[in-house]
Amino acid sequence: MRSSEAARETCEAFLPGLLDQLAGTPLEELEAPQNPALDHFRTAGGPGLVIPKTYGGAGADPLQALAVVRALASRAPSLAIATTMHHFSVATLFTLAESIQSSGMEWALLEGVAEQRLLIASGFAEGRPGRGILSPMMTATKADGGYVINGAKKPCSLSRSMDLLTASVALPADSGEPRMAVLLIPRETEGISVHPFWGSRTLAGAESDEVRLKDVFVDEQLIMRTEPGDAGNLDDLQTVGLIWFELLISACYLGIVSGLVERVVDGGRGSDSDRARVLTRLETAALLLEGTARMIRDGDTGNKDLARALVARYAAQDALGDALCQAVELLGGTAFMSSSDVAYLAGAAHGLSFHPPSRASFTRPYLDHVAGAPLRLT
Repeated sequence: MRSSEAARETCEAFLPGLLDQLAGTPLEELEAPQNPALDHFRTAGGPGLVIPKTYGGAGADPLQALAVVRALASRAPSLAIATTMHHFSVATLFTLAESIQSSGMEWALLEGVAEQRLLIASGFAEGRPGRGILSPMMTATKADGGYVINGAKKPCSLSRSMDLLTASVALPADSGEPRMAVLLIPRETEGISVHPFWGSRTLAGAESDEVRLKDVFVDEQLIMRTEPGDAGNLDDLQTVGLIWFELLISACYLGIVSGLVERVVDGGRGSDSDRARVLTRLETAALLLEGTARMIRDGDTGNKDLARALVARYAAQDALGDALCQAVELLGGTAFMSSSDVAYLAGAAHGLSFHPPSRASFTRPYLDHVAGAPLRLT
């Protein structure tokens, strides 16, 4: 498949040898807890993928990052999903570094991430039923020189391999209206602990367990305040971060389904029209996501662009669902029964629907946005 091959070529250019290492390990092993994939990713320089070259990173633009994540997900879904949380956190940091709010510390942190090949876990609010995506999971109490943080994030990918944790928090303010901020906390900080949470075999290699913070002191210098927005609106930093997240998490599932469709095409399953039909749905998803990547590359990351990114995500989700069902049917019962890989990938591919925001929570804000209002997410 030309598009999958192009994604692999991009991945090889940025992370030489990584795909070959993954191909040499059975899928069942790559998807298990404590698998070798994250070590391979570090060795290949993966933590610096989207960090600009000026600061020691590989300098992948959004289109290239999309291709790399797609290629990785086709070989090791858990690795792609876990490291998407890292890339999303990095993108948030360099967005802050380029803003007027920057203290200059952010670039030093990014240089350290690239040079030392550090992994960043994301403790941002997301994916909890009945809770808005803007609602922080952490509470902060003012202390001398910083804040004392309490709370938990579950699931939290990279929970056991992370070197740093980013998290959103509402800081108390004299006005009485809490102000959103981003924390950056070293893993070895006293009071951080990891506890079992992920009970499913599917995507267990992403290390999505619970991270708890109990009376964790965070120095003022490691707290990055965001610009306040109107109620229900994301500020600029949150908006850019969420667009990056929607792009890269969708790319993971594009890669998973690509792996199944490739089996259909390479095996000559079904008729010409059958294969063309499944390929068309897969490429529909790819083109939608490439449009989002170009939007980010061109600097279009405002409120209206977030709406466009979410539309692309849901449309891609639908197209991938169609391609998945068609691919599994064309592969047939023998392929399903003779190896656990097809069943595993088919199960894992449904995960995109669980990532925030839910389609239901997006519907009313989107209809209001179409009518002329800003996109308001809670």
